Amino acid sequence: MSHIDRDRLVGLRREFHRHPEPAWREFWTTARIVEELEAIGVDELYVGRDALDGDSRMAVPEDAELADWLERARDAGVDEDTLAAMDGGYTGCVAVVDCGPGPTVGLRVDIDGLPRAESTDDEHLPAKEGFRSETGAMHACGHDGHATIGLGVVEAIRDSEFSGTLKVFFQPAEEVIGGGKAMAASEHIDDVDYLYALHLGLDHPTGEVVAGIDGFLAVEHLDVDFHGAPGHAGAKPEEGRNAMQAMAAAVQNMYGISRHSDGATRVNAGVVEGGTASNIIPEDVRAQVEVRGETTELKDYMSDRVRDVVAGAARMHDCEFDVELGGQAPSATSDQALVDFVMDAADGADGVTSIVERDALGGSEDATFLMQSVQDRGGLACYVGVGTDHPGGHHTATFDVDEDSLPVGVDVLVGAIERVAERRP
Repeated sequence: MSHIDRDRLVGLRREFHRHPEPAWREFWTTARIVEELEAIGVDELYVGRDALDGDSRMAVPEDAELADWLERARDAGVDEDTLAAMDGGYTGCVAVVDCGPGPTVGLRVDIDGLPRAESTDDEHLPAKEGFRSETGAMHACGHDGHATIGLGVVEAIRDSEFSGTLKVFFQPAEEVIGGGKAMAASEHIDDVDYLYALHLGLDHPTGEVVAGIDGFLAVEHLDVDFHGAPGHAGAKPEEGRNAMQAMAAAVQNMYGISRHSDGATRVNAGVVEGGTASNIIPEDVRAQVEVRGETTELKDYMSDRVRDVVAGAARMHDCEFDVELGGQAPSATSDQALVDFVMDAADGADGVTSIVERDALGGSEDATFLMQSVQDRGGLACYVGVGTDHPGGHHTATFDVDEDSLPVGVDVLVGAIERVAERRP
């Protein structure tokens, strides 16, 4: 039996889905979560600057972009005190529920949307049912469901027999790998003995629970800039220093970086842009590049080699260059004791039709910062997958979650948290 009414979960999820905000711009989203937490009655609530280490934020947008989204939230009626706590892009919150003596168990859920348009097709449920995005961004990865499940767990634990302390980290900026480090660097993680993290979908169907997800690729985002000199491409080509040629050489050679015998590596130049006209030698060209590795060491290997390639291409074409770090996250592994608790909680839970002990993500996630923080201090951590049928793939215009998966997520996580307190691995 669900710990929370399904209709309430669906209503919350649809409200979040209608108002997605990209990384570090989750002003309305955070404020709405805070309203719900205050109504539930948590013992401690930390918002914005008080929830994270501001100096550890990564991939923060320009001030003008942040100010625009802050004004949107203000226009939507967000409380001024809450806005003040988040001004400058300090979004997210941490809720604490004190249920007596026992371990401190953390749950991390991410809350940001993606900067992409959502489908208007009548077959797309949010468009059909009237809760399609109104912001120009989109919850195309299920974070609306994650925030909802996080609130459901808080409410259910408050009314359960759990003995201990629950901390729920409503984390911003996962999509840019920018927020996990900031929350892991805060004091709120320091006393967490056990940590669960959550993701819906991941190509697992509704009713299937993955008790422990591994195979996180460590990831790093790099902003690459080449600076040359302009010239008339027809009359005076020798006067130019072609930043586009430098970038073309760099991108081509990034893909030629040797693979590594220690494990999987990845590189991708996802955005390349610059130039002004076909008859002007381009002096400024920019790229957004990511590298990944099966381990953090392999990610570092790829990052070092990309930087070497960029430097060589700049020398070759007599250009200056800059490489700036965007977001990054390490790899991580789910601890077996917590995997076992999830399997036990899922066994017989309403709506669960199959249980997978472990599966590889094959991608990256900055929940790994929080997982490693707990594990480095001798605690245990586990990343849980809750299956959901999604008609479009993650990050596509037609992505959606099956709302039947919401109570499944609440029930399984509450059961796993209760088992931690009962059995103390």
